[in-house]
Amino acid sequence: MAALREALSEQIHLLGDLLGQTIVEQEGRQLFDLVEEIRGLAKLGRAGDEGASERLLALLADLPADQARVVIKAFATYFQLVNLAEEQQRVRVLRQRRRAAHARGKPMDEMIAAAVERLKEEGLSADDVRSLLQSLCIMPVFTAHPTEAKRRTVLTKLRRISEALYELDLHELLPGEEADLLTFVREEIVSLWQTDETRPRRPTVLDEVRNGLYYFETTLFDLAPKMYAELGAALAQSYPSEPFEIPPFLRFGSWMGGDRDGNPFVTLGVTEETLREQKALALRLYQRGIDRMHGLLSMAERLGISEALRASIAADAEAFPEDTKRVQLRYPLQPYRQKMAYIYRKLAATLEANQRPWRADHLPIPNTYERIEEFLADLRLIQDSLRAHRGEVLAEGRVATLIRQAEIFGFHLATLDIRQHAARHTEALQELFRRYKIAEHYAAWPESRKVELMTRELLNPRPLAPARLDLSEATNETIELFRLIRRAHERIGPRAIQSYIISMTTGASDVLGVQLLAKDAGLVGAVDIVPLFETIEDLHAAPGIMEALFSGEAYRQHLAQRGWHQQIMIGYSDSNKDGGYLTASWELFRAQRALAAVCDRFGVTLTLFHGRGGSIGRGGGPTNRAILAQPPESVRGRIKLTEQGEAITERYSNPEIAHRHLEQIISAVLLTTGRRPPVVPVQIAGWQAAMEQLSAVAETSYRDLVHNNPAMLRYFREATPIDEIERLNIGSRPAKRKATTGIADLRAIPWVFAWTQSRVVLPGWYGLGTALTEWTADHPESLTMLQEMYRAWPFFCSTIDNAQMSMRKADMAIAATYAGLATPETRQAIFPRLCAEFERTEQAILAITGQSDLLDNEPWLQRSIRLRNPYVDPLNYIQVAMMHRLRAAGPEASTDEISDLILLSVNGIAAGLRNTG
Repeated sequence: MAALREALSEQIHLLGDLLGQTIVEQEGRQLFDLVEEIRGLAKLGRAGDEGASERLLALLADLPADQARVVIKAFATYFQLVNLAEEQQRVRVLRQRRRAAHARGKPMDEMIAAAVERLKEEGLSADDVRSLLQSLCIMPVFTAHPTEAKRRTVLTKLRRISEALYELDLHELLPGEEADLLTFVREEIVSLWQTDETRPRRPTVLDEVRNGLYYFETTLFDLAPKMYAELGAALAQSYPSEPFEIPPFLRFGSWMGGDRDGNPFVTLGVTEETLREQKALALRLYQRGIDRMHGLLSMAERLGISEALRASIAADAEAFPEDTKRVQLRYPLQPYRQKMAYIYRKLAATLEANQRPWRADHLPIPNTYERIEEFLADLRLIQDSLRAHRGEVLAEGRVATLIRQAEIFGFHLATLDIRQHAARHTEALQELFRRYKIAEHYAAWPESRKVELMTRELLNPRPLAPARLDLSEATNETIELFRLIRRAHERIGPRAIQSYIISMTTGASDVLGVQLLAKDAGLVGAVDIVPLFETIEDLHAAPGIMEALFSGEAYRQHLAQRGWHQQIMIGYSDSNKDGGYLTASWELFRAQRALAAVCDRFGVTLTLFHGRGGSIGRGGGPTNRAILAQPPESVRGRIKLTEQGEAITERYSNPEIAHRHLEQIISAVLLTTGRRPPVVPVQIAGWQAAMEQLSAVAETSYRDLVHNNPAMLRYFREATPIDEIERLNIGSRPAKRKATTGIADLRAIPWVFAWTQSRVVLPGWYGLGTALTEWTADHPESLTMLQEMYRAWPFFCSTIDNAQMSMRKADMAIAATYAGLATPETRQAIFPRLCAEFERTEQAILAITGQSDLLDNEPWLQRSIRLRNPYVDPLNYIQVAMMHRLRAAGPEASTDEISDLILLSVNGIAAGLRNTG
């Protein structure tokens, strides 16, 4: 391990030296010396030298704007490079652990093979595993939630540097080769230095779509089939001689271009173009796959081919007469290459047809692939012929990989989820009902009356909306969206759009309303209707709402058409902002258990969709641990979860890290589906009772500060960079749903982002300390119980560990400098309470875990944060200094330069903490 730490240190020094050379060349020795002076003072300050901290604050407070820009750029770029070095260190450690595991003959922890081996040890038979595989469903869903502060241009440069670092590690290079690579890295660092960090404009929705597609093209398309191969190998190892068919259990989804809740820029045209771009990339990737096999399938005709393949080639030759002579001349007596050439030609024709606008009267286009099944049929002809003619190795190699890719990605690439706010459907239905004199004031009706009307309309065979829409613009758009979904199914396939998510679902009528609009568009049973429960109140109501739906005749017809399957989404962000960290964590856990029980009672298969963000305050943290901490009955082999913002970059930019992330998710889902013994069944009831009491105290503490204290909104506006974050061009969606009149109106992402920048990280811990302290004071024996809960209950362990991770990234001394931005009255009303709660929470966590310091259980992360802090501190101090200047400037003063510096510092701090919102 010491050798690995030395390798990381050497790589950080290498990148730091190259950055230093760049600063000297680009900005001069004097500014480089200034950066070094600031770095030295920050390190001394962290070591306890109060005088150094005071000198640093004074220096940064008076720093001219042009020098401040260089300093911010220097530290921000340093963190970007350090992040790459740490990622490469993770790859290094993973590779070493895999080698050691292979030498021991035992799979590494959290590998797919280890999970399958555990299932065998728990007594699952081969038939049990086959049944598990048939129900297995894992779907990461990429969203455009605006938490990635880096531009794509910057991400691309960083990826190229990362690939060079990997080459330096992986290969034994000759001196000249190493020198060439280092020159390449230095060029990229110079280019990075000369590139603006912030976007000149807010990204469009299609920009976000293309950013998301980047990860499919560079990582996921080639990685996904490897996960299937590893599962197949693990099953063969643990269950030798047993045949297994592995269905497409790992697939991917996206909200980019489909999430219209609060985003007016996601129009019908944008959604259609998104679907078209996804299909185009899928087709190009299949063409790439064909190209990769061009030199492989050169087998001579004399070895024999199947009659089915021979007939297929003849049919293709007839369909493409202009290509036939060229194909036969280029590949004489090479039938497999001929077939591949015709497949490539069909893909090209399909790609060309994909560019045409969608018309309502869609007709099949000759000599194209209308459905993925047609493409798969051609590939399987080749595979079957190879198997029958001594080509088994070829059939199970790259050909099988391309088939698996087609099974996973289809022509849709990623299932596009549609999300819309419940109120939009209610408004559209009210207008329709009023038009046809069905109901004058539907929106004002009580829930029971709405459900009664919806049920009657759903069972009525007549259409609801006119064929030619002549309603209000908003209602026309809502109705046309469902017709667009139908067209997507016709042109791409049913997997193009599988889920319609209803934000802020508060009653069964919200779900039935979407069912009615879907029925009217000819989508009966064609999509999952997914209620999203977000606030604490909504989570409480969720089981009752689902029970009402499952009991109703109209919705049961929908369930029957969907194979008695129900997808339910739960939101981590708004529940945290609403009730605080501990209460949100507990209420989400309770809701999952209750929803699973309701589904069981009605014989419905549940898939929970977890709306998790990258930061702890939005449900983030290690994904595999989060899955293992869920109630086992709420998983059962089926899970969807969002991947957002900077978490996508961190998890999927590097193929090796992406591989580890996916294998950890698969491993965790498999383990929750096994026969783990219940967690201490005698004590679990007592633990849950304790959580009820702790949650109640935590929520009261949180709400007293956040929702019931008039000074909180003023403090948040004055003592965090929220105003600047709202101006940051990191997403197409507005930062708030409407003009902010209170905390509830602000979106969860900027809420978390601003608290992270100001180093309070409030959403990740506030309220927990009061709950633990008061409860242990009232129950003398309770500390022992909490310690046992931490050791034996994955949910409680994950809750405590995530909180201490948040608190390690917080720093109340730095936060005090931000507090100085608030008026004395506002500061006094809020900041002492933050400090006191932080102290209470820290002491309570240390008592429960038995640690002497936060994150003693994660020494690598603790060390990383400790080493980063002296480099983050100057960015925080500069940000505060610039915020002081901005607010001191008169209304007539030009403050664009200062605002830009604040935005640059936001990017730098985000890189340093590896967190935004």
